[in-house]
Amino acid sequence: MRSFGFLSFGHYGPVPGSRVRTAGDMLKQTIELAEGADEIGVNGAYVRVHHFARQAASPIPLLTAMAARTSRIEVGTGVIDLRYENPLYLAEEAAALDLISDGRLALGVSRGSPETALRGYEAFGYTGSQDPRGADLARPKFDLFLRAIEGEALVEADPKMSPPGRLAIEPHSPGLRERVWWGAGSTDTAINAGKMGVNLMSSTLVTEATGEPLGILQRKQIDAFREAYREAGHTGKPRVSVSRSVFPIVTEQDELYFGLRGGGPGSESQDQIGVIDGFRSTFGKTYADTPDRLIEQLKADEAVMAADTLMLTIPNQLGSAYSLHILEAFAQHVAPALGWKPNTEGPVEGYPI
Repeated sequence: MRSFGFLSFGHYGPVPGSRVRTAGDMLKQTIELAEGADEIGVNGAYVRVHHFARQAASPIPLLTAMAARTSRIEVGTGVIDLRYENPLYLAEEAAALDLISDGRLALGVSRGSPETALRGYEAFGYTGSQDPRGADLARPKFDLFLRAIEGEALVEADPKMSPPGRLAIEPHSPGLRERVWWGAGSTDTAINAGKMGVNLMSSTLVTEATGEPLGILQRKQIDAFREAYREAGHTGKPRVSVSRSVFPIVTEQDELYFGLRGGGPGSESQDQIGVIDGFRSTFGKTYADTPDRLIEQLKADEAVMAADTLMLTIPNQLGSAYSLHILEAFAQHVAPALGWKPNTEGPVEGYPI
């Protein structure tokens, strides 16, 4: 592990005890958290994307504001659901954001996870799917998106408006393709990401259940991704991230919030088996313990140690001040023992293949 960041689901609503009551609260507090995280050396600020729900939904304006108010931290998504996207418009927006941030974008995309709306992407105008989950819409969109950000001339020019020829999407941000991630939930999708030559983003679950711990299952996915990347002839240093719920217990308030979820100091919760999107899946446990025990537990998590980036899922309803406390505690008491390099040491690189 070389870097860590926060991953926010962006929940909001009039829930008892929540400090994030409205969408405005959520958006402004996420920007505030990114600013504070940037100052203490955190490497990344990432947001989940969901539709028809009281969660973060339109990431580009939010990430642009975060980028404009920070100087070093990477801003990104985990992940954008391509079923709901116009690939050329997304290419324009992503390039603009990447230019504003001076290349600090980490754009995570995928077929998308289950949504609250039934075939909600059809309401956005994207019809014609033959798959009940809409998965067959995502891959061709992704292929077109990659061609667009690579600068390929995609449409014929109108001779009444410009010289004959073909036109590419503008603006163009050189190197943006190297900052695109695919959110993979299985070994097969991890292998496809390697073949495409993009970065790998894995979550707090995998759509596989063999009885092995999440860390081992994800480590196998990471190994398969890197092997596919190498065999496809790519020569870069691809990034790999995994997500975990990690809460250092350093105050009485931490113990009150998370002691029972993690089993309390000196004990561990367990991975869970469940079903998501029709797949029997392994869901990661919550790490909540004293810093010394967290170091031991995370060092034993093979995926965390194989990845270059760890995304900490934060309970944003507790407010940006408490979320920043979690990040500060992790940065001070846990991350250095795992190999962390703060953002003051420059951009994060993947491990050599």
